[in-house]
Amino acid sequence: MFKANPAALTMRLPALEVAVENGPLNRIEDEATTDPIQIFQREAKQNLLEPNDSSAKFGYMKLQVTEAQITRGGKGFHVIQMLGMLTPSLLGIPIEYFRTKLRAELQVIDANGDVVGSYVGTGSSNVRVAMYHGYSQTAAPRLADAEALRQALAQIKPQLDSAATRLRAHLITAGPMTGEESVPTGTGQEIELAPAAASTTQPNEE
Repeated sequence: MFKANPAALTMRLPALEVAVENGPLNRIEDEATTDPIQIFQREAKQNLLEPNDSSAKFGYMKLQVTEAQITRGGKGFHVIQMLGMLTPSLLGIPIEYFRTKLRAELQVIDANGDVVGSYVGTGSSNVRVAMYHGYSQTAAPRLADAEALRQALAQIKPQLDSAATRLRAHLITAGPMTGEESVPTGTGQEIELAPAAASTTQPNEE
């Protein structure tokens, strides 16, 4: 679920603090809340940032999910499954689908707290719940969110790659953080960003 895209930046950025604001993907009732954080941390470590051999950090890289639409489809399949006493599921007919569409924004912020780059990507997914040829009702919504986020990051990465030389020069010139800065915890409280769209924490049924 958390496998990073193998493509790396042509010129990686210096070490940065990494934070995530889940926004509409927050689901307090399950562990899926940490999924975007793990996905982005792995992406940043493997493909975006230089290996950090010291404690020096040159700012922040923050990912915010600003919009998300989470839907649950397949009412027709429910009827078929109930009429067939779930036998159709044994034949590979899906039970339902989980779909996620989202918009994500990545901000690069220097040690002075100034935003030096902002990049946006979108993603969508369609994950089916089925026996043998699908996922469980527990795994499907998490996989739908993860796949949509990976697609958004895949759109953001070329934008970041094009700006990497400029960003790297600026971050190094601004210098490392002194330890007195307020570092984002991943909740989006320390660095003010545009408000996220209204949350859809429970899937809308189609």
